[in-house]
Amino acid sequence: MTADAVQRQRIAVLPGDGIGVDVTVEAIKVLEAAAARWQLPLDLVVLNWNADSYLETGETLPEGALEEFQSDYSAILIGAYGDPRVPDMKHAADILLGIRFGLDLYINFRPIRLYDARLCPLAGKSKQDIDFVVFRENTEGAYVGIGGQFKRGTMDEVAIQESIYTRKGTERIVRAAFEYADREGRRRVCMADKSNVMRHGHELWQRVFWSVAEEYPDIEASHLFVDALTMQMIRKPEIFEVIVTDNLFGDIITDLGAALQGGLGIAASANLHPGRTSMFEPVHGSAPKYAGSNRANPMAAVLSASLMLHDLGHHEAGHSLEAAVERAIGTGATTADLGGKLTTTEVGDTLAECVADATTAHARR
Repeated sequence: MTADAVQRQRIAVLPGDGIGVDVTVEAIKVLEAAAARWQLPLDLVVLNWNADSYLETGETLPEGALEEFQSDYSAILIGAYGDPRVPDMKHAADILLGIRFGLDLYINFRPIRLYDARLCPLAGKSKQDIDFVVFRENTEGAYVGIGGQFKRGTMDEVAIQESIYTRKGTERIVRAAFEYADREGRRRVCMADKSNVMRHGHELWQRVFWSVAEEYPDIEASHLFVDALTMQMIRKPEIFEVIVTDNLFGDIITDLGAALQGGLGIAASANLHPGRTSMFEPVHGSAPKYAGSNRANPMAAVLSASLMLHDLGHHEAGHSLEAAVERAIGTGATTADLGGKLTTTEVGDTLAECVADATTAHARR
């Protein structure tokens, strides 16, 4: 079936700030190679909502943008946000958190996968030892912004930061983790919390987790306090297949996971609400001092595009992007952070050529 015979899929592309612009150019290049090879019905629409536009107009997320994303776009691909000219990062918060909360993207999905053993800081660990995913609750917890300050700037200052947990929010992320494990043939789901001290919010997590686990008798359910879990990620990462946790702990766990797989330059993420327009972004920041230097690693952006293709139903194309990354890492065709000598542009060219090559094998699944 040709692209003209199927409904077009519009993709909103927000390059953002700093190196976000650089890596997004390369992700688009690789996506276009995949679209040409598989005749994918993709229409990439670049939206330059960034620090420059905010400083010029005072606008962050345009009025009606969320409704337009829902009605007119199939997915959102983001580069990175953050610019020192906006000290409070208002534009970044309004755009990133605005999309995440406004579209109710309650799943932050982070694959933690080692593509080459030499990238792992742990001695003796193979590619098979580090291959798990993290389901981070994405719309509740400590990131909801509820709290305040009293007597600010005095010795009597009080700061209150609230964490919010609902049964609905907890159950849907836990259920998503079990459904993924069941669908993908993963046999273990581990929940991380701190219910020994956070007795109210995380006691809710405990009850919900074990209740949902009963519906999946073929999957081994387990629990670790988050401090114990991080220790085990270093000692025995091979014991993990699926981890589910709250917003704050998920943020920390997934950055540790990124270190295990070789760094933020290959850490991809998806912000999901099944059946709705979702958002895909590399985990790294905007690194303004490296913007335009042709040194940034575009692989995390490309791997995020791979997750997007899977979400859109283009699984063969999605696998090809990941296979291209694994092949490039294996042959040393990388930027300096992974030990290579290529520029951002050269890595993008390498990945696009690999994706366009019909003989390229799929990545490990």
